[in-house]
Amino acid sequence: MSKQILGLLGWLAVTFIAAFVGALASVEAASFYAQLTRPSWAPPASWFGPVWAVLYALMAVAAWTVWRAPLRVRTRRPLALFLLQLAVNALWSWLFFAWRLGGLAFADVVVLLALIAATLVSFWKVKRLAGALLLPYLCWVGFATALTWSVWQSNPALLR
Repeated sequence: MSKQILGLLGWLAVTFIAAFVGALASVEAASFYAQLTRPSWAPPASWFGPVWAVLYALMAVAAWTVWRAPLRVRTRRPLALFLLQLAVNALWSWLFFAWRLGGLAFADVVVLLALIAATLVSFWKVKRLAGALLLPYLCWVGFATALTWSVWQSNPALLR
């Protein structure tokens, strides 16, 4: 049992470290976000922190669920995809908020969406619950993809 708890804590740590790396780039995100022309369907800045906290927790539990699968079922590919999408996820905040590169941030979120879909499918093959836990993340990043495009297109002076 203690190995399982340590495993869960490990996946939570890995996932929230990625969140922290992205958050470092977002220190002034609320004030920058307020300056941007946003579509009417854009959520207020105050929503992003709580939504992401829940999503990161679900992601960690999904990875832990795959990690717990018997070795004959589990492969390196699902967890490697998970780690890769975490890195791409953290990069988006740097591209958008720190470096204000809207075009590259949009390209990044498109790649992220594809990686999440691939991760979800590979997790699903190992354990359906693990794949299902990534569905809210996939939906949110799909929404974030449309939002990134819209905000980038509406703010050429602020986002290159």
